[in-house]
Formats: sequence, C-alpha cells, structure tokens
Amino acid sequence: MSEKERALAARTVLQQCLRARLQVRPAGERSEAEFVQMDRGTVLYICFFKGATDDILPKMASTLLNLRLCEADSGKLSSLLELPGSLLIVPQATLGGEAKGRAVQYHTDISKEDGLRLHSAFVSLREQEAAKAGPTVRHGSYGNRQVLSLDTNGPFTHLMEL
Repeated sequence: MSEKERALAARTVLQQCLRARLQVRPAGERSEAEFVQMDRGTVLYICFFKGATDDILPKMASTLLNLRLCEADSGKLSSLLELPGSLLIVPQATLGGEAKGRAVQYHTDISKEDGLRLHSAFVSLREQEAAKAGPTVRHGSYGNRQVLSLDTNGPFTHLMEL
C-alpha cells in the first residue's frame, strides 16, 4: 500500500512555548481545579483517528521528538531532545474535525475508549523514554475539556499527519 493510500492514523500539532499551564481536573464542589505546568518546551496536541493502532506510537514519538522546531538560545532550531525543556501532551479530538457546511463533524475520530488507550500508551512510552535522557513529560487527561494557558516567543508551530 502506498503512503497516500494508507489511512490517516493521527494528527498532531507541535507548538514551541516559554510556559504552559493545563487544567487536568476541573474544580469540584469540595476541591480546587488541578493543573500541570511547564516552562520552556513543546506542547503536543494529539488526535487519533479510527483504525489507529499501537503500531504507530514508536514512530510517532521518534518523529515528533526529533523534529527541529525548538529555538535554542543561539537562534538555531533544535529538537526537543537536544534542548533542556519539557513536553506537554494535550489530547485534542477537535484536530479530527472536518467542516461540513457551517458545522464541524468528527466522524473520523477514534472511539473514546480506544483514544484513551492509545493516549495512555503514548504518554507511558514518552515517560519511559524521558526517564532515560529526555524532556520532562506532562500530560492532560483524555476526555476532559482542555483549559490551557500558553506563552510563546514566536510562531514555531508544525502540523503533522501520521
């Protein structure tokens, strides 16, 4: 099967940032909202499509972390693995939306159960690799509304389809 004939498994967006803060649990009646935060690093928005399997995860992790998107102090673009920095993984089902008329439809998104499984497996893979010698990994909760605050220093954003 050619690359063009292969079904799209995931869509990601990488965004370089100086600081990010993501709500991972909304406030409850008796609890305050919980957040994860990071300083300099990369935010990875990720959406899985129907038919995606665990097979894509190692390639996805390698490709995303070796992409030269981050600006070093020298101004040279480097990968997240080459810089001190963090990775914030944000599940973002809306990346799978397709405009139909004046509405957006999400018929190609993976089921919630399979999306949660793939998201958890991807986060676990990244955490294992980070423990060896990589960036600190933070992540959002799959299925929650993603309330995110982000400070950037330029338009270092990249869309990737796998």
